[in-house]
Amino acid sequence: MAVEHISNADFDNKVLKGRGITIVDFFADWCGPCKMLAPVVEELAAAHPEANFYKVNVDEENELAVKYRVMSIPTLVVFKDGEAVKTSIGLVSKAEIEEMLKL
Repeated sequence: MAVEHISNADFDNKVLKGRGITIVDFFADWCGPCKMLAPVVEELAAAHPEANFYKVNVDEENELAVKYRVMSIPTLVVFKDGEAVKTSIGLVSKAEIEEMLKL
Protein backbone atom coordinates (compact mmCIF):
# COMPACT_ATOMS: atom_id res chain seq x y z
CA MET A 1 0.00 0.00 0.00
CA ALA A 2 1.33 3.43 -0.87
CA VAL A 3 1.49 6.20 1.69
CA GLU A 4 -1.56 8.42 1.26
CA HIS A 5 -1.60 12.16 1.92
CA ILE A 6 -4.61 13.07 4.04
CA SER A 7 -6.22 16.27 5.27
CA ASN A 8 -8.23 17.23 8.31
CA ALA A 9 -11.39 16.44 6.32
CA ASP A 10 -10.61 12.73 6.01
CA PHE A 11 -8.45 12.23 9.13
CA ASP A 12 -11.33 11.00 11.31
CA ASN A 13 -12.59 8.41 8.81
CA LYS A 14 -9.17 7.09 7.83
CA VAL A 15 -7.23 7.29 11.11
CA LEU A 16 -9.54 7.61 14.10
CA LYS A 17 -12.04 5.08 12.76
CA GLY A 18 -9.30 2.84 11.40
CA ARG A 19 -8.61 -0.66 12.64
CA GLY A 20 -5.21 -2.07 13.50
CA ILE A 21 -1.99 -0.07 13.34
CA THR A 22 -1.83 3.27 11.56
CA ILE A 23 1.26 5.46 11.27
CA VAL A 24 0.82 9.14 10.47
CA ASP A 25 3.90 11.00 9.25
CA PHE A 26 3.63 14.72 10.04
CA PHE A 27 6.01 16.51 7.65
CA ALA A 28 6.70 19.66 5.64
CA ASP A 29 7.94 19.96 2.06
CA TRP A 30 10.88 22.17 3.11
CA CYS A 31 12.09 19.83 5.89
CA GLY A 32 15.36 17.99 5.11
CA PRO A 33 14.91 15.19 7.68
CA CYS A 34 11.33 14.72 6.44
CA LYS A 35 12.66 14.18 2.92
CA MET A 36 15.13 11.62 4.27
CA LEU A 37 12.39 9.77 6.17
CA ALA A 38 9.88 9.70 3.28
CA PRO A 39 11.43 6.82 1.27
CA VAL A 40 11.78 4.73 4.45
CA VAL A 41 8.10 5.21 5.24
CA GLU A 42 7.19 4.37 1.61
CA GLU A 43 9.28 1.19 1.79
CA LEU A 44 7.68 0.12 5.06
CA ALA A 45 4.19 0.81 3.71
CA ALA A 46 4.90 -1.51 0.79
CA ALA A 47 6.34 -4.20 3.09
CA HIS A 48 3.52 -4.00 5.68
CA PRO A 49 0.14 -4.04 3.94
CA GLU A 50 -1.49 -4.93 7.25
CA ALA A 51 -0.79 -1.40 8.53
CA ASN A 52 -2.02 1.96 7.28
CA PHE A 53 0.43 4.75 6.47
CA TYR A 54 -0.60 8.38 6.00
CA LYS A 55 1.20 11.70 5.59
CA VAL A 56 -0.01 15.06 6.91
CA ASN A 57 1.62 18.27 5.67
CA VAL A 58 1.84 20.48 8.77
CA ASP A 59 1.91 23.67 6.67
CA GLU A 60 -1.41 22.75 5.05
CA GLU A 61 -3.05 21.02 8.04
CA ASN A 62 -1.97 23.14 10.99
CA GLU A 63 -5.08 22.18 12.98
CA LEU A 64 -4.03 18.51 13.02
CA ALA A 65 -0.46 19.43 13.93
CA VAL A 66 -1.72 21.44 16.91
CA LYS A 67 -4.16 18.70 17.95
CA TYR A 68 -1.36 16.09 18.09
CA ARG A 69 1.17 18.52 19.60
CA VAL A 70 3.56 18.35 16.67
CA MET A 71 6.29 20.84 17.61
CA SER A 72 9.13 19.36 15.54
CA ILE A 73 9.13 17.49 12.29
CA PRO A 74 9.23 14.83 11.20
CA THR A 75 6.90 13.41 13.81
CA LEU A 76 5.40 9.94 13.54
CA VAL A 77 2.24 9.24 15.52
CA VAL A 78 1.24 5.61 15.87
CA PHE A 79 -2.45 4.82 16.27
CA LYS A 80 -3.87 1.48 17.34
CA ASP A 81 -7.55 1.03 16.55
CA GLY A 82 -7.93 4.80 16.23
CA GLU A 83 -6.16 5.77 19.45
CA ALA A 84 -2.79 7.54 19.50
CA VAL A 85 -0.44 5.23 21.42
CA LYS A 86 3.08 6.36 20.54
CA THR A 87 4.90 9.37 19.16
CA SER A 88 8.35 9.52 17.61
CA ILE A 89 10.02 12.87 16.96
CA GLY A 90 12.83 13.41 14.48
CA LEU A 91 14.53 11.19 11.96
CA VAL A 92 14.30 7.53 13.01
CA SER A 93 15.62 4.34 11.47
CA LYS A 94 13.65 1.75 9.56
CA ALA A 95 14.20 -0.69 12.44
CA GLU A 96 12.72 1.79 14.94
CA ILE A 97 9.60 2.22 12.81
CA GLU A 98 9.27 -1.55 12.42
CA GLU A 99 9.29 -1.81 16.23
CA MET A 100 6.41 0.67 16.33
CA LEU A 101 4.42 -1.63 14.04
CA LYS A 102 4.56 -4.40 16.68
CA LEU A 103 2.23 -2.60 19.11
